[in-house]
Amino acid sequence: MQSFHVDESDDRTPHERMVAGDWYIADDPQIQAESLHGLRETARFNELYAHDPGGAQEILRGLLGELGEGAHVRAPLRVDYGTRLHIGAGTFVNFGLVALDVVDIRIGRNCQIATNVQLLTPIHPLEPQPRRDGWEGGAPIIIEDNVWLGGGVIVCPGVTIGADCVIGAGSVITRDVPPRSLAVGNPARVIRTL
Repeated sequence: MQSFHVDESDDRTPHERMVAGDWYIADDPQIQAESLHGLRETARFNELYAHDPGGAQEILRGLLGELGEGAHVRAPLRVDYGTRLHIGAGTFVNFGLVALDVVDIRIGRNCQIATNVQLLTPIHPLEPQPRRDGWEGGAPIIIEDNVWLGGGVIVCPGVTIGADCVIGAGSVITRDVPPRSLAVGNPARVIRTL
């Protein structure tokens, strides 16, 4: 986890700092507007899904950074913004995904995301005062093609999970997982190559 330091000469907006993964404070009007938009659109998606699962996917095509051909997301879904969540073709996302997309979350093609998975990009300072002052940042998550995340998996900020991996149910992924690995536990560790 990066230590807290803010360059006083940095004149970017909080939104620009946020999407770059740098320290920012979320009281910026653009950040608040994007968050509200994501909240409203996921509420529409979650409501419609029970009546028209296919139509609900169209809501996501307008919200997410990408929803690939043949991908399907089941409700309920929770996002911070939605626009930085990218889901590849043929991927299936089961009930209860939480995707805190302060920065990019990229899910590859033909992945299986089980129930109640959490993809968490936000980070907070370890130092007490900056945390108290509301500073936060983010680190992207990359899930490569043909990954299966078991139920209740938590993926921490800045992690890449390589292609063809399987992550056991309930695992907490705190570091990168090489391709073709089976990883389990909290914190997860690779127990064999696939």
